[in-house]
Amino acid sequence: MSESIRFVDLIQSRIDGFLDARASILVSIADELSPIAAYSRDFLSGGKRFRALFCFWGWQAVRSAGNEDLETITPGGPLDAVVSAASALEVFHAAALVHDDIIDNSDTRRGAPAAHRRFESLHAENRWQGSGATFGTGAATLLGDLLLILSDELFDEGLTEVVSPSARRAARAEFNRMRIDVMAGQYLDIFEEIGWSSQPDADQLERAERVIVYKSAKYSIEAPLLIGASLAGATLGQLDALRGFGLPLGIAYQLRDDLLGVFGDASVTGKPSGDDLREGKRTVLIALTREAIPSGARSTLDELLGDPALTAQQIETMQMTIRASGAVDRVEKLIAANVARAIEALDAAPLGPQAKAQLRELAVTVTRRNY
Repeated sequence: MSESIRFVDLIQSRIDGFLDARASILVSIADELSPIAAYSRDFLSGGKRFRALFCFWGWQAVRSAGNEDLETITPGGPLDAVVSAASALEVFHAAALVHDDIIDNSDTRRGAPAAHRRFESLHAENRWQGSGATFGTGAATLLGDLLLILSDELFDEGLTEVVSPSARRAARAEFNRMRIDVMAGQYLDIFEEIGWSSQPDADQLERAERVIVYKSAKYSIEAPLLIGASLAGATLGQLDALRGFGLPLGIAYQLRDDLLGVFGDASVTGKPSGDDLREGKRTVLIALTREAIPSGARSTLDELLGDPALTAQQIETMQMTIRASGAVDRVEKLIAANVARAIEALDAAPLGPQAKAQLRELAVTVTRRNY
């Protein structure tokens, strides 16, 4: 995975240089905008970079098709294009996280205060007038909006390095569709938190699966793969093969995330254990639990789910209920089945063999993680 490590370094360098240039614009307008610039850098420093890596290996998989060995990568031209596009995906992801934390009223992100909490603290430290919470929410919303704007600008910079007009159009179309899918999935996610009780119990699992597909699976893995492949001039057959790999893998990725949202170690995930329970997430894990437990226990779970004041003891009780229901084991089986579907599609794909090997490694990494 040394090539992946080198690519991640290129991503960080590209993001840093891009943000430095935009920070100078902000501070030239007013010194009061310096926290916006600083927080942008902080939220884009480090991270797993899974989306960037899937974009890169989608690109490599197409450009190396028919070759036993990967071509040597040199700076400039095609590499610059994919570095910029992959960096844009990371900036977009940061924007989505900022907005997601506001929507979920989350206090932390990656073990540090969420953006709206940082602005709230800034308000308190300076003893400004008005509500710190209101300022924090408003300022973080604008930070997320700025990152969305910057991601689009950075993506366009990458497209200028692509020679083929059809490749530019295809990559832009995938990027545009990804953004619509994420918005739709995010809305469906918050709708399920308040609208689940008006829907038949028999539909809960299917509705939870729909949220996974649009909020995470397509955006986290399928779309980055397709964007990278499009930049390399992928054929329709290659794109279909990558969809066959990316969507089930994206579902498995989010199912793992759902388990971590309930059982994850806060010191590793950077989020409080049981955070999804406090936020009332109607995940596949919860849908499977509700199917398996008696009506009385189901009523208790429904009553507690989504209470931000849940105690550690209540969280532990809910975790025990979920485990005892067999839902965790069922989710693990779903993860394994989706990974198997993804690998089967990848094995049959008309793509470069070494890039396919790297994608297999990534499939293991994203679905067996504990963070």
